[in-house]
Amino acid sequence: MRWPLFILFALLVVLQYPLWLGKGGWFRAWEVERQLQAQKEENRRLEQRNAGLEAEVRDLKSGYEAIEERARIELGLVRADEVFVQIPDKRTR
Repeated sequence: MRWPLFILFALLVVLQYPLWLGKGGWFRAWEVERQLQAQKEENRRLEQRNAGLEAEVRDLKSGYEAIEERARIELGLVRADEVFVQIPDKRTR
């Protein structure tokens, strides 16, 4: 009576191996699901960044206000009728 029981148990183990540990098994499916969620989150972040960049490009193409703002911030440019005053930070001394 032991041999048939042992054979059935061995057959059960052999049949369960691909289900749990094989190439398309549960553990692999869980890992792929985790990777998919991480990729979706990365895609969401990149879509938000792209939307911001697209809005900035649209602003730069449509008018001079965005170009002027960028020149003021990045290049420190001022208009001819403006006075530029720079106050040094006390911590830099």
